[in-house]
Amino acid sequence: QAQLVESGGGLVQAGGSLRLSCAASGIIFSIYDMAWYRQAPGKQRELVARIRSGGYTDYVDSMKGRFTISRDNAKKTVYLQMNSLKPEDTAVYYCNGRLSDTNYWGKGTLVTVSS
Repeated sequence: QAQLVESGGGLVQAGGSLRLSCAASGIIFSIYDMAWYRQAPGKQRELVARIRSGGYTDYVDSMKGRFTISRDNAKKTVYLQMNSLKPEDTAVYYCNGRLSDTNYWGKGTLVTVSS
């Protein structure tokens, strides 16, 4: 069955960088739109960035210029490069794969940014 597994989270100081990875299995990865979401304590889950199956990307305005989403279809992996991290970026980051009405979610990876 479909599975998305995130990795790369951890503790980083403000201004630092992290690279998240999401490895997919059980799906035809290349035809899925992939995205990263995040959920901070006490807040709703929000979209961070999306990369379409054709490679087009879009970002939430507050992440533009700091975060970069990319994908490697051969490795069935989507990445999120996060630079200039801020304490308000602290959240659990989730990987999402979507094809039409089908949605798959990973279990998340925790990113903590200290001030």
